[in-house]
Amino acid sequence: MARLPRYVIPGQPQHVIQRGNNRQAIFAAEADYQFFRDALVEAAGRFGLAIHAYVWMTNHIHLLATPSREDSIGKTLQSVGRRYVQYFNYTYRRSGTLWEGRYRATVVDSEQYLLTLMRYIEMNPVRAGIVLNPADYPWSSHHHNTYGETGLNADWLVAHDEYLRLGLDAVERQTSYRALFHSALTINDVAAIRDCTHKGWALGSEQFRAHIEKLGKRQAASKGVGRPRKQVAADNNRI
Repeated sequence: MARLPRYVIPGQPQHVIQRGNNRQAIFAAEADYQFFRDALVEAAGRFGLAIHAYVWMTNHIHLLATPSREDSIGKTLQSVGRRYVQYFNYTYRRSGTLWEGRYRATVVDSEQYLLTLMRYIEMNPVRAGIVLNPADYPWSSHHHNTYGETGLNADWLVAHDEYLRLGLDAVERQTSYRALFHSALTINDVAAIRDCTHKGWALGSEQFRAHIEKLGKRQAASKGVGRPRKQVAADNNRI
């Protein structure tokens, strides 16, 4: 079956996943993460992609980012992918492809899902069993969003309006954001994020999906996408 065209709406955030080919490792040393970061920051600035949250796992990455133009995401990832594959292959004396193929993405209803997606992304190392607390994982946006960490791993991040609404100043926002992690994501939220991202559906309310369908002129969700009446905590055993 042919893959559906991606929705890319300037000003509307997207959840993006890029995996290593056959789930192989794409990072083997700290220098790899640093090179990837530098390539991403440069490309995102050049192509107008504002990144709000991220996590870089051993064999895949997650981004929550808002494109300023239709080609912002594609051009950014194309540039990063090309530079990083050259670096990785040269460093580890290998050849051939590194990435799985096309990145996967879903356009996100900011009001309903943006903060949920930030938590989902930053909790990946916990779900993978790498750390017990997201603050213990160095290659994510969690330190910046919860504690105001600055430096090379954080200064390039752009706060989304939904995050800014958490408080009147940075301290209040960080405190409110930390409080969101006191409760687990629901099974339904985790399932909706995974399903929509892997299938290219729009992630949000029925009204939001109808709006996206009108803009994109194609179906924006399966009939099964929606929140069940009973909300339960999600298990943390899957990424």
